[in-house]
Amino acid sequence: MSTSLNHVRIVGAGLIGTSIALALRSAGTSVTLLDADPRSEKLARDLMGSQGAIGEGFEDLCIVATPPFSIAKVISEELKRNPHLMVMDISSIKSKPVLEIRDTALPIGRFAPTHPMAGREVSGPESARGDLFQGRPWILSLDGVEPELSRKVKEVIRICGGVEVHRNIAEHDRAVALVSHLPQIVASLLAAQIESGVVDDLELSGAGLRDTTRIAESDPVLWGEILSGNSQALRPLLISLQNDLSAAIASLESADAMQALIERGNRGRAKIPGKHGGQARNYSYLAIVIDDKPGQLAAIIELCAKAKVNIEDLAIEHTPGQETGLITLAFSPDDAVVVAAQLAKEGWKVHPSR
Repeated sequence: MSTSLNHVRIVGAGLIGTSIALALRSAGTSVTLLDADPRSEKLARDLMGSQGAIGEGFEDLCIVATPPFSIAKVISEELKRNPHLMVMDISSIKSKPVLEIRDTALPIGRFAPTHPMAGREVSGPESARGDLFQGRPWILSLDGVEPELSRKVKEVIRICGGVEVHRNIAEHDRAVALVSHLPQIVASLLAAQIESGVVDDLELSGAGLRDTTRIAESDPVLWGEILSGNSQALRPLLISLQNDLSAAIASLESADAMQALIERGNRGRAKIPGKHGGQARNYSYLAIVIDDKPGQLAAIIELCAKAKVNIEDLAIEHTPGQETGLITLAFSPDDAVVVAAQLAKEGWKVHPSR
């Protein structure tokens, strides 16, 4: 992949900063990666396969990949080194950092607020992947940003495989409050209830509890900053949730009320778009019973590849000691028909969803 970015400096060797570095290095861009934590910096540089050696002159772009409340401080320090600094950030809140940056010596047109909507519940460079952003929305708030900086930012996103989504700062903070920050709070609140759970009861935990609490493993320090920093957009959502929870408690003995609650949740989930911001999910599911032996999943995936169909989602259920397992694959309705017929033809035990 060709690129006009010769040298990018990244401050912050966490999950996002290191993942960007890996993608840029794969495209041939020289990367200098720094972090306040020597261990994270060394691990990230080792992952890049380089000690970050650079050529002459200043970098084309500086990406600040630190927690949001340290962005302005980092920029002030970087300006001492490079008075021509051009900065792109990746933080998940925008209003507060932008206000704080206005108090630095950096002209506001040389700061590009961006936010890749990709991540993992496990932080740090050890979780980084060069393909982390492939097909994922990458929000840009480029009002008033210098054209040259806008071009460089879009080049980074192109190299990383992200999908440009343009929003102003207020729109960004409102959107992520609903789709990212509220789920984090709900997952953490739910997981906090488990803390006092009886051990014998928790041994009965299934996929439902694991799925709904997955992101409760997130970094407390980072998310403490994020949630408090977006409190203005989050508060009305939490109040609405609080009202709904109170209503659910008041009507808990009514089967009709509980049914209405579940139906409302069905309608809300159905509005979640599919991959790449496309239409809402409308998948068909195929349950495939497999033998407990190596190569079963690989064979099914190979069959799907030969049929030129795309697996939209995948889940595996297997009880230790049991001779069979269950793989559930999600496809578009048309692809599901094709795969089901091919699987049955080759002797697989396939069960389409109702």
